[in-house]
Amino acid sequence: MSTKEIAGTSVEVDGEGFLADHTVWNLDIARAIAMEEGIDPLTDRHVEVLDFMRKEFETNGTAPSIRKMNKLNVVPTKELYALFPGGPAKKAAKIAGLGKPQGCI
Repeated sequence: MSTKEIAGTSVEVDGEGFLADHTVWNLDIARAIAMEEGIDPLTDRHVEVLDFMRKEFETNGTAPSIRKMNKLNVVPTKELYALFPGGPAKKAAKIAGLGKPQGCI
């Protein structure tokens, strides 16, 4: 783990930049990570997905899969790829302050 300053906050991150502690997350950190990931601006729709992911993580201990988000009508798969291009599960989890999803390379 290493320490990185994100949005004026010193946080611990792993080798890929995922937050080590999801409890330090806030919207300013999310916006900064999103910008690093090429997503700017972070829209209300992005935040809706991030909030759902964080609630699922708090409830189940893992970030939801793309399939689960589609099945629960949170966001259609095609829209998820548009919102978080280049690996939506991994990118959305990173911006949401969660660990790297299981099964992601």
